[in-house]
Amino acid sequence: MSGTQLSFSIPASLWLPLGTAVLAGAAIPFQAGANATLGRMLGHPLSATLVSLLVSLVALLPVLWLMRVPLPSPAALAQAPAWLWSGGVLGVFYISAALIMAPRLGAAGFIAAVVAGQVLAALLVDQFGLAGFAVRALTPARIAGAALIVAGMLAMQWDSGAAAAPARQPTAGSGAEAGTGAESGA
Repeated sequence: MSGTQLSFSIPASLWLPLGTAVLAGAAIPFQAGANATLGRMLGHPLSATLVSLLVSLVALLPVLWLMRVPLPSPAALAQAPAWLWSGGVLGVFYISAALIMAPRLGAAGFIAAVVAGQVLAALLVDQFGLAGFAVRALTPARIAGAALIVAGMLAMQWDSGAAAAPARQPTAGSGAEAGTGAESGA
């Protein structure tokens, strides 16, 4: 081969962040299944969202205490631009959408759709430097990558008409099983 040789390498400093991100991503289908089952058990998806966020708070408080993280300054909070508060609202939207849609799409179908949405939104965020990110222009390679992800999402739903096995319902007192079957949602 003549001409420019393509080289692909990942700096060693990125392996830990990449691994952590992969593990965080791997947790999402389990979170969606647990929250969807909780929504069915509690009788409403928003009840499950509330419980999930309360559990998150209870889990976070000891970590903050152990790491000696100071409380945010009221002055700093008052100076924050209004759009910064959207993170909490978007968290409620994501959790609620996940617990309703994951059982309908299946774990893999739901995650494929989430990833496609994340990548498409991230391209816009990068292109216009939104949400505090530096501007990163759209390139043909980035557009092609996003198109492949969208194609993958569509492929994951291609056979969505196939019958799915019903979700396993937790037995009374166990709460251990999380269903991700094809029920109509919580």
